Parts: sequence; C-alpha cells; structure tokens
Amino acid sequence: MVLSRVRLSWHCGAAISGESTQLLLPQASRLVELPYSSFSDDDDGDDGSLAGDMDLPTAEQDPRVWCPVPPKPGTFSQCVRYLAFFWNLLFLLLGLLALAVGVWGLLAKGLLGGERLAPLGSDPMLLFILVGLGASAVSLAGCLGALRSNPCLLRFFVGAVLAFAGLEVLGGLLLLAAQHRLRDALRDALLLCLLHYQEEPDLRFLVDEVQRNLRCCGLGSYRDWETNPYFNCSAPGVQACSVPASCCLDPWQNGTVTNTQCGFGALRLGDGVAGTIVHLGGCMAQLGTWLRGQVGGIAAGAAVLVLVEAASVFMALKVLRDIVPVGVRD
Repeated sequence: MVLSRVRLSWHCGAAISGESTQLLLPQASRLVELPYSSFSDDDDGDDGSLAGDMDLPTAEQDPRVWCPVPPKPGTFSQCVRYLAFFWNLLFLLLGLLALAVGVWGLLAKGLLGGERLAPLGSDPMLLFILVGLGASAVSLAGCLGALRSNPCLLRFFVGAVLAFAGLEVLGGLLLLAAQHRLRDALRDALLLCLLHYQEEPDLRFLVDEVQRNLRCCGLGSYRDWETNPYFNCSAPGVQACSVPASCCLDPWQNGTVTNTQCGFGALRLGDGVAGTIVHLGGCMAQLGTWLRGQVGGIAAGAAVLVLVEAASVFMALKVLRDIVPVGVRD
C-alpha cells in the first residue's frame, strides 16, 4: 500500500473566510491510504521519499506468485535421490574400470612391441575404452544430477539411457532378422583369427579358450590351420605342419604346465593317427551348438540390463519431479 499525501487547493478570493481556512488546515497534514499508487505530474520531486515505498514484496502485489523458496522434499524423495546417486556411482566405477582395462591393454601391447593385426580401430581393447567412456560419462551425469538436483544433467542422463536402450533393441532385432548373415560373419571372423593367430595376443587367447573349452580344432576340421602362414607345411619355421597346443587332447605336461609342442607335426599325420593327438572336429559347429544352448542365459542377461536401465530412468525421473521450479502457478 502506498501512502499518498493529500494536497489542499487554496482558492484566493474575498469570499473565503478565516473559519473555512481553519477547517482545511488540519486536512492538509492528514495521510490517506490508497489501494494503488497514484502520482501526478507535480509529485516528481518526491521520488526520494517514495522510492522505498515502491520496493515491496511480490507476494503482497499478487498472491498467485509462489515464494522463491522451494519446499523441502520428503523422506522418500531424499532416499530416492541418494539411491540414484549411489546407483550411478557404482556404474561410474565399473565404467572407469573398463576404461582402465582398455588403456592398460593398449599400453601393454605397445610395450611388448608386437605387430598388430589391424589398425587401432579394430583392436579389441578399443571396445573396452569406448564402453568405459560412454558408461563413465552417462553415470557421471546421473551422479551429479541427482546430487545437485540439476535438471539439465538429469535430462541428459535419461536421454542417453533411453538412446542406449533403443540401440540395444535395434541390435537384437537385427540379429534375429539376419541370423544367416550372422553365421557367415562369425565364420569370417574365426577365419581371420586363424590367419593372424600369432600376430595378435587377444585373438590368440580367444582362439585358445574356444578350442580348449569346446574341445575342437580349426573351423571345419583341424586341417584349417594350414591356412595360417606359420602352421602351413611350406612354412620355414619349426611350427610347420603343426596346430596350436589348444587343439591337443591332453595339452598339459605333468598336469600343470602346457605342452606347447604337443601339436607339432599333426598335419603330416593321417586322420586316424592325428585323432589320437588332437581334436579332429572344427569349432564352427561346436560354437553354433553352444550359442543355441546359451539363448536362455543371453535373454536373461538382456532382461537384467533392461531392468537396470529402467530403474535408472525411473529414479532420475522421480528426482526431476521433486525439483520444483520457481515461477507462477495458475
């Protein structure tokens, strides 16, 4: 409310008596409260005295305007907020671990000075680095968004998780729609592993684990190792006409140490004699059978991943709903 001083108009004339002047004088000092501020052109000189009257709280002018102090969140909202923080912190640590493993793998290969199968873009350790970077960046946004109640970071987190979920669903549909092409691609990948067995430590480890666990050798048969330039019978080295130790029926020496020479000369022998030393069957059929047996486990893993992503999104959305914006509500 603005206090305005009532002005008194003095009229000059002989008809004005002294009594009327005495009645108007007390009204000149009276202050009248008005429901709105009214200024005339003659009040320009009173800016200093009325400046303080203009700076009034907004809530007194319009009761529909909310107080800029947000309400205190409840106990459940606080629990969801901190649960979202620790949930994303866990995946942040896992992402950093995957990133560290990828960097360590690349550094170890650089220190060993071995030749690469392909440029850096096809290195298996690059997958760990990309997954680690993506998980770390998204989880960090979720952590900071939940801890600081930042709507921008929380929206970025929700959008990134939904984008990852969409890519996962799209990838699963493509795998189901292109099963035959997937089998051909798997065969080409295994053939590439056989060709560069000695050149890439990661591929050598992968091939040895597959052959040792599935008890197989080569793609279709053990003779597929002739395509390898080191195991080919025309190779000049000591490994000519041989197969890796992981192809052997008993690759262990004294039960503890791997006998790396158990497969030497196996390609020079006939199938009957070679069958007493190495596995004759290829890994392609064995790997296909193993993958078909793991369909349930793969589906369960995909379902768990979707549930984890859904829980992350729901917690982030709950924290977003608890952030009350300061503004005008109708």
